[in-house]
Amino acid sequence: MSTVELTKDNFDDIVSGSDFVLIDFWAEWCGPCKQFGPVFERSSEKNDDLVYAKVDTEAQPELAAAFQIQSIPTLMIVRENIAVFSQPGALPEAALEDVIGQARNLDMDEVRASVEEAQKQDGQAAGE
Repeated sequence: MSTVELTKDNFDDIVSGSDFVLIDFWAEWCGPCKQFGPVFERSSEKNDDLVYAKVDTEAQPELAAAFQIQSIPTLMIVRENIAVFSQPGALPEAALEDVIGQARNLDMDEVRASVEEAQKQDGQAAGE
């Protein structure tokens, strides 16, 4: 599957319209990003049931800021509209496939329950 370029205009449609999205936050001038790019592309060919997307942090500073990206490359995995993984650094191919496998094996009902509980606790801490 080819990699999709995410922008502030198409981000919501692509991410909310897909169950499993891998997002590579990168920039043209970034050496580690250039090293990770081919690894990301090869992974997309192996996992054609997943959506692979890239965010050029130079062209899309709003998205980089919204996700508090401070180091690139950063890989993020979003399952069912929940960010389940985010880590800066270029992953080796085996590590990327391992992370994908772990994300595939998540019980999303448990993840949603955990998110809801955390939101309740945040609300109580904020005095709601």
